[in-house]
Amino acid sequence: MTLCNGEMGAEPAFPTLQQAPRQRSAVFALILPAVLVVAALLVGPMVLLARISLNQYSATQLMIEATTAQNYLNALADPYYRGVMGTTLVMAFTCTALTLALGFPAAYRLARMESRWKSLVIVLTLIPLLVGNVVRAAGWLGLLGNDGLINATLRGLHITSQPLQLIYTPGAVAVGTIAVVLPYMILTLSSVIESIPRAVEEAAANLGAGAFTVFRRVVWPLALPGTVAGCVLVFILCMNTYATAVLLGGSQFKMMAPAVYDQFSKGMNWPFGAALAFILLAATLVLTVLGTALLGRRYAR
Repeated sequence: MTLCNGEMGAEPAFPTLQQAPRQRSAVFALILPAVLVVAALLVGPMVLLARISLNQYSATQLMIEATTAQNYLNALADPYYRGVMGTTLVMAFTCTALTLALGFPAAYRLARMESRWKSLVIVLTLIPLLVGNVVRAAGWLGLLGNDGLINATLRGLHITSQPLQLIYTPGAVAVGTIAVVLPYMILTLSSVIESIPRAVEEAAANLGAGAFTVFRRVVWPLALPGTVAGCVLVFILCMNTYATAVLLGGSQFKMMAPAVYDQFSKGMNWPFGAALAFILLAATLVLTVLGTALLGRRYAR
């Protein structure tokens, strides 16, 4: 008979050695369905795609079963695809940095909001996620196009006589991509900033620290785990953007995701397209792991 909180016969506060294996079995049983679904819908197709990437392309048979890394070597040796990868990396890093700069103030304001309207603001932040990327890109076409709202307004005010080339530019792709990923950054950061006690900031201010010093010495270090998580999420989404790059960048602006699609749909070169897909995946994973490790090491200090 055990004593817990002064009551006779109460359950022990911590599981006994006999109960621990039972709890582990229960946890395993709960996560097993999700693991099976992920394995069936994600791991299985990825394994199949990896096998396809090792085959050879044939203009007559489309694909010949083989085991060769020639598709990877051709992609890495081709200056065109190296340039496409470089464009993708520059766009992903730029959009991630700008999204962080735009999202942190909004996330801080949302986290510190005590008004009854806070729930409404969170819902408004989530609303863009309910609209597909293609629909949002079409909206940007109507805004940035040669006959769009911005150019029509500029001509109506007699500021310009000819339409500005706003669409089918890297800037248009960056704007459209940031609009897609910004809610993810805001919501990720706000949940972490909410966990930072306001008293810590007030104590720093009482000791004479200015607003910027409070941010640099208190808020930023404590919010760094959320910043890393938000940047990783946004970077992965930016690296794999497709609809925004195609609709707002035009045929002359190429990123890796549209290049992969072109190989599958237009060129019918499935082995080469699969190799490009895994090169994009590998680059995303390597940069994500390195960035997380570097920021995590700095945070540990």
